[in-house]
Amino acid sequence: MTDSVARPFSVRVFLPGGDPDGVRVIEKTNWSGIGVVIPRPLLGESKGRPEMDRTAVYVLVGPGEDSPLPRVYIGEADVLRPRLVQHQQQTGKDFWTHAVAFTSKDANLNKAHVKHLESRLVELAKASKQCVLENSTAPGLPSLSEADAAEAEGFLADLLLCFPILGYGFFEQAPQQQTSTKTLFLRAKGITAEGFESSRGFVVRAGSTAVGEAKEAASCHAYLIETRRELVRQGVFTAKGDGFEVTQDYTFSSPSTASGVLLGRTSNGRAEWKAADGRTLKDIQDAENE
Repeated sequence: MTDSVARPFSVRVFLPGGDPDGVRVIEKTNWSGIGVVIPRPLLGESKGRPEMDRTAVYVLVGPGEDSPLPRVYIGEADVLRPRLVQHQQQTGKDFWTHAVAFTSKDANLNKAHVKHLESRLVELAKASKQCVLENSTAPGLPSLSEADAAEAEGFLADLLLCFPILGYGFFEQAPQQQTSTKTLFLRAKGITAEGFESSRGFVVRAGSTAVGEAKEAASCHAYLIETRRELVRQGVFTAKGDGFEVTQDYTFSSPSTASGVLLGRTSNGRAEWKAADGRTLKDIQDAENE
Protein backbone atom coordinates (compact mmCIF):
# COMPACT_ATOMS: atom_id res chain seq x y z
CA MET A 1 0.00 0.00 0.00
CA THR A 2 1.40 3.38 -0.94
CA ASP A 3 0.73 6.97 0.05
CA SER A 4 -0.15 8.14 -3.44
CA VAL A 5 -3.41 9.98 -4.09
CA ALA A 6 -5.90 9.08 -1.36
CA ARG A 7 -9.46 8.65 -2.59
CA PRO A 8 -12.61 8.74 -0.46
CA PHE A 9 -14.36 5.41 -0.07
CA SER A 10 -16.97 3.72 2.09
CA VAL A 11 -16.73 0.46 4.00
CA ARG A 12 -19.80 -1.28 5.42
CA VAL A 13 -19.36 -3.47 8.48
CA PHE A 14 -22.36 -5.73 9.03
CA LEU A 15 -22.91 -7.56 12.34
CA PRO A 16 -25.02 -10.62 11.48
CA GLY A 17 -25.35 -11.59 15.14
CA GLY A 18 -25.98 -8.08 16.40
CA ASP A 19 -22.86 -8.28 18.59
CA PRO A 20 -20.03 -5.75 17.99
CA ASP A 21 -17.59 -8.35 19.34
CA GLY A 22 -19.05 -11.16 17.23
CA VAL A 23 -18.79 -12.03 13.55
CA ARG A 24 -18.28 -9.02 11.27
CA VAL A 25 -18.80 -8.91 7.50
CA ILE A 26 -16.86 -6.25 5.56
CA GLU A 27 -17.76 -4.84 2.17
CA LYS A 28 -16.16 -1.90 0.36
CA THR A 29 -17.80 0.22 -2.31
CA ASN A 30 -17.00 -0.68 -5.93
CA TRP A 31 -15.21 -3.91 -4.96
CA SER A 32 -16.06 -7.53 -5.68
CA GLY A 33 -14.36 -8.68 -2.49
CA ILE A 34 -15.96 -9.46 0.84
CA GLY A 35 -14.33 -10.06 4.20
CA VAL A 36 -15.40 -11.81 7.37
CA VAL A 37 -13.94 -11.58 10.87
CA ILE A 38 -14.67 -14.63 13.01
CA PRO A 39 -13.82 -14.82 16.73
CA ARG A 40 -12.41 -18.27 17.44
CA PRO A 41 -15.23 -19.31 19.83
CA LEU A 42 -17.76 -18.59 17.05
CA LEU A 43 -16.06 -20.66 14.35
CA GLY A 44 -18.43 -23.60 14.85
CA GLU A 45 -21.60 -21.59 14.36
CA SER A 46 -20.03 -19.72 11.40
CA LYS A 47 -19.41 -22.85 9.31
CA GLY A 48 -22.58 -22.30 7.32
CA ARG A 49 -21.66 -18.83 6.11
CA PRO A 50 -21.36 -18.59 2.29
CA GLU A 51 -17.80 -17.17 2.53
CA MET A 52 -16.69 -20.46 4.12
CA ASP A 53 -17.32 -22.36 0.86
CA ARG A 54 -15.10 -20.11 -1.24
CA THR A 55 -11.46 -19.74 -2.14
CA ALA A 56 -9.92 -17.20 0.26
CA VAL A 57 -6.86 -15.64 1.75
CA TYR A 58 -6.96 -15.48 5.55
CA VAL A 59 -5.07 -14.11 8.54
CA LEU A 60 -5.06 -15.64 12.02
CA VAL A 61 -4.48 -13.00 14.71
CA GLY A 62 -3.73 -13.29 18.41
CA PRO A 63 -1.91 -11.47 21.22
CA GLY A 64 1.83 -11.65 21.61
CA GLU A 65 3.35 -13.74 24.38
CA ASP A 66 6.65 -12.07 25.27
CA SER A 67 6.09 -9.29 22.74
CA PRO A 68 3.74 -6.27 22.65
CA LEU A 69 3.15 -6.92 18.96
CA PRO A 70 0.30 -9.20 17.79
CA ARG A 71 1.03 -12.69 16.50
CA VAL A 72 -0.08 -13.30 12.92
CA TYR A 73 -0.30 -16.27 10.57
CA ILE A 74 -1.17 -15.72 6.89
CA GLY A 75 -2.57 -18.48 4.70
CA GLU A 76 -4.76 -19.34 1.72
CA ALA A 77 -7.40 -21.97 1.10
CA ASP A 78 -9.14 -23.45 -1.90
CA VAL A 79 -12.14 -23.89 0.43
CA LEU A 80 -12.01 -21.80 3.60
CA ARG A 81 -14.10 -23.89 6.02
CA PRO A 82 -11.92 -27.03 6.32
CA ARG A 83 -8.75 -24.96 6.53
CA LEU A 84 -10.00 -22.93 9.50
CA VAL A 85 -11.32 -26.07 11.18
CA GLN A 86 -7.87 -27.61 10.72
CA HIS A 87 -6.28 -24.59 12.40
CA GLN A 88 -8.83 -24.82 15.22
CA GLN A 89 -7.74 -28.40 15.93
CA GLN A 90 -4.04 -28.00 15.13
CA THR A 91 -1.47 -28.19 17.92
CA GLY A 92 0.87 -25.23 17.76
CA LYS A 93 -1.75 -22.82 16.43
CA ASP A 94 -3.37 -22.05 19.80
CA PHE A 95 -2.31 -18.41 19.74
CA TRP A 96 -5.06 -17.06 17.50
CA THR A 97 -8.24 -15.45 18.76
CA HIS A 98 -9.66 -14.18 15.45
CA ALA A 99 -9.66 -15.31 11.83
CA VAL A 100 -9.92 -12.62 9.15
CA ALA A 101 -10.69 -13.94 5.67
CA PHE A 102 -11.25 -12.26 2.31
CA THR A 103 -12.85 -13.82 -0.70
CA SER A 104 -14.76 -12.74 -3.80
CA LYS A 105 -18.52 -12.24 -4.05
CA ASP A 106 -18.47 -13.16 -7.75
CA ALA A 107 -16.39 -16.35 -7.28
CA ASN A 108 -13.72 -15.02 -9.65
CA LEU A 109 -10.94 -15.43 -7.07
CA ASN A 110 -9.10 -18.67 -7.82
CA LYS A 111 -6.35 -20.70 -6.17
CA ALA A 112 -3.56 -18.88 -8.01
CA HIS A 113 -5.00 -15.50 -7.03
CA VAL A 114 -5.08 -16.31 -3.31
CA LYS A 115 -1.58 -17.77 -3.45
CA HIS A 116 -0.48 -14.42 -4.91
CA LEU A 117 -2.31 -12.57 -2.13
CA GLU A 118 -0.78 -14.81 0.55
CA SER A 119 2.73 -14.21 -0.76
CA ARG A 120 2.25 -10.46 -0.96
CA LEU A 121 0.73 -10.19 2.52
CA VAL A 122 3.63 -12.14 4.02
CA GLU A 123 6.02 -9.83 2.18
CA LEU A 124 4.25 -6.72 3.50
CA ALA A 125 4.09 -8.03 7.08
CA LYS A 126 7.79 -8.84 7.00
CA ALA A 127 8.58 -5.34 5.74
CA SER A 128 6.40 -3.40 8.18
CA LYS A 129 7.58 -5.38 11.24
CA GLN A 130 4.40 -4.46 13.13
CA CYS A 131 3.62 -8.06 14.12
CA VAL A 132 5.29 -11.34 15.07
CA LEU A 133 4.86 -13.43 11.94
CA GLU A 134 4.15 -17.11 12.61
CA ASN A 135 4.75 -18.27 9.02
CA SER A 136 7.85 -20.46 9.05
CA THR A 137 8.52 -19.89 5.35
CA ALA A 138 7.79 -17.09 2.89
CA PRO A 139 5.63 -18.47 0.05
CA GLY A 140 6.77 -17.49 -3.42
CA LEU A 141 4.58 -15.81 -6.00
CA PRO A 142 2.70 -18.23 -8.28
CA SER A 143 3.05 -18.08 -12.02
CA LEU A 144 0.27 -15.78 -13.23
CA SER A 145 -0.39 -14.10 -16.54
CA GLU A 146 0.16 -10.36 -16.63
CA ALA A 147 -3.59 -9.78 -16.58
CA ASP A 148 -4.20 -12.15 -13.65
CA ALA A 149 -1.33 -10.63 -11.65
CA ALA A 150 -2.79 -7.16 -12.22
CA GLU A 151 -6.20 -8.41 -11.09
CA ALA A 152 -4.70 -9.91 -7.93
CA GLU A 153 -2.82 -6.70 -7.15
CA GLY A 154 -6.02 -4.70 -7.60
CA PHE A 155 -7.81 -7.00 -5.16
CA LEU A 156 -4.89 -6.62 -2.74
CA ALA A 157 -5.07 -2.81 -2.86
CA ASP A 158 -8.72 -2.86 -1.78
CA LEU A 159 -8.08 -5.54 0.83
CA LEU A 160 -5.33 -3.43 2.39
CA LEU A 161 -7.74 -0.52 2.79
CA CYS A 162 -10.02 -2.72 4.90
CA PHE A 163 -7.49 -4.11 7.41
CA PRO A 164 -6.75 -0.83 9.27
CA ILE A 165 -10.49 -0.17 9.64
CA LEU A 166 -10.72 -3.48 11.47
CA GLY A 167 -7.88 -2.41 13.77
CA TYR A 168 -5.18 -4.46 12.06
CA GLY A 169 -2.35 -2.22 10.85
CA PHE A 170 0.39 -4.79 10.53
CA PHE A 171 0.59 -4.59 6.73
CA GLU A 172 1.08 -0.82 6.59
CA GLN A 173 4.45 0.71 5.84
CA ALA A 174 5.52 3.92 7.56
CA PRO A 175 3.78 6.83 5.80
CA GLN A 176 5.57 9.55 3.88
CA GLN A 177 5.91 12.88 5.65
CA GLN A 178 3.48 15.52 4.41
CA THR A 179 4.87 18.95 3.47
CA SER A 180 2.63 20.54 6.10
CA THR A 181 4.04 18.35 8.90
CA LYS A 182 6.97 19.60 10.95
CA THR A 183 10.09 17.50 11.43
CA LEU A 184 10.72 16.91 15.14
CA PHE A 185 13.92 16.02 16.95
CA LEU A 186 14.83 14.16 20.13
CA ARG A 187 18.21 14.84 21.72
CA ALA A 188 18.83 13.35 25.17
CA LYS A 189 21.00 10.73 26.90
CA GLY A 190 23.52 10.98 24.04
CA ILE A 191 21.09 10.01 21.27
CA THR A 192 19.73 11.93 18.30
CA ALA A 193 16.44 11.02 16.64
CA GLU A 194 14.19 12.54 14.02
CA GLY A 195 10.50 11.95 13.32
CA PHE A 196 7.07 13.35 12.63
CA GLU A 197 3.42 12.86 13.51
CA SER A 198 1.06 11.17 11.09
CA SER A 199 -2.52 9.94 11.15
CA ARG A 200 -1.19 6.42 11.80
CA GLY A 201 1.03 7.34 14.75
CA PHE A 202 4.46 8.83 15.34
CA VAL A 203 7.07 7.92 12.73
CA VAL A 204 10.74 7.69 13.74
CA ARG A 205 13.12 8.13 10.84
CA ALA A 206 15.72 5.57 9.80
CA GLY A 207 19.16 6.56 11.08
CA SER A 208 17.86 7.74 14.45
CA THR A 209 19.65 6.34 17.47
CA ALA A 210 18.47 4.78 20.74
CA VAL A 211 20.15 4.08 24.05
CA GLY A 212 21.61 0.63 24.68
CA GLU A 213 20.42 -1.79 27.32
CA ALA A 214 22.97 -0.51 29.84
CA LYS A 215 21.28 2.91 29.81
CA GLU A 216 17.74 1.67 30.30
CA ALA A 217 16.20 3.20 33.42
CA ALA A 218 15.43 0.76 36.23
CA SER A 219 11.93 2.27 36.39
CA CYS A 220 11.30 1.86 32.65
CA HIS A 221 7.85 0.44 31.99
CA ALA A 222 7.80 -3.23 31.01
CA TYR A 223 5.90 -2.42 27.81
CA LEU A 224 8.73 -0.15 26.62
CA ILE A 225 11.37 -2.76 27.48
CA GLU A 226 9.43 -5.48 25.64
CA THR A 227 9.03 -3.22 22.62
CA ARG A 228 12.76 -2.51 22.56
CA ARG A 229 13.57 -6.23 22.72
CA GLU A 230 11.09 -6.99 19.92
CA LEU A 231 12.54 -4.27 17.68
CA VAL A 232 15.99 -5.83 18.16
CA ARG A 233 14.58 -9.27 17.22
CA GLN A 234 12.85 -7.77 14.17
CA GLY A 235 16.00 -5.95 13.05
CA VAL A 236 14.48 -2.47 13.40
CA PHE A 237 17.13 -1.78 16.06
CA THR A 238 20.67 -2.76 15.18
CA ALA A 239 23.73 -2.38 17.40
CA LYS A 240 25.75 0.82 16.97
CA GLY A 241 28.46 1.64 19.50
CA ASP A 242 26.96 1.30 22.97
CA GLY A 243 23.43 1.85 21.64
CA PHE A 244 21.18 1.13 18.69
CA GLU A 245 20.41 2.61 15.29
CA VAL A 246 16.95 2.54 13.70
CA THR A 247 17.22 0.74 10.35
CA GLN A 248 13.93 1.84 8.75
CA ASP A 249 11.20 4.42 9.16
CA TYR A 250 9.03 2.93 11.91
CA THR A 251 5.58 3.91 13.19
CA PHE A 252 4.91 3.94 16.93
CA SER A 253 1.46 4.31 18.47
CA SER A 254 2.24 7.70 20.04
CA PRO A 255 5.01 10.30 20.47
CA SER A 256 5.51 9.12 24.06
CA THR A 257 5.93 5.48 23.05
CA ALA A 258 8.44 6.55 20.40
CA SER A 259 10.53 8.67 22.78
CA GLY A 260 10.20 6.14 25.62
CA VAL A 261 11.47 3.29 23.45
CA LEU A 262 14.39 5.35 22.15
CA LEU A 263 15.36 6.70 25.58
CA GLY A 264 14.77 3.50 27.55
CA ARG A 265 12.65 5.31 30.11
CA THR A 266 9.16 6.64 30.66
CA SER A 267 8.82 9.78 28.60
CA ASN A 268 6.34 12.54 27.74
CA GLY A 269 6.77 12.65 24.00
CA ARG A 270 4.85 15.89 23.58
CA ALA A 271 7.49 17.59 25.70
CA GLU A 272 10.54 15.63 24.51
CA TRP A 273 10.05 15.95 20.72
CA LYS A 274 11.00 19.45 19.54
CA ALA A 275 11.08 21.35 16.26
CA ALA A 276 14.28 22.96 14.98
CA ASP A 277 13.24 26.27 16.61
CA GLY A 278 13.04 24.66 20.05
CA ARG A 279 9.26 24.50 20.33
CA THR A 280 7.91 21.27 21.78
CA LEU A 281 5.29 19.19 20.05
CA LYS A 282 2.83 20.40 22.69
CA ASP A 283 3.70 24.05 21.93
CA ILE A 284 3.10 23.45 18.23
CA GLN A 285 -0.22 21.72 18.80
CA ASP A 286 -1.42 24.39 21.25
CA ALA A 287 -0.57 27.12 18.74
CA GLU A 288 -2.44 25.30 15.96
CA ASN A 289 -5.55 25.03 18.13
CA GLU A 290 -5.72 28.71 19.14
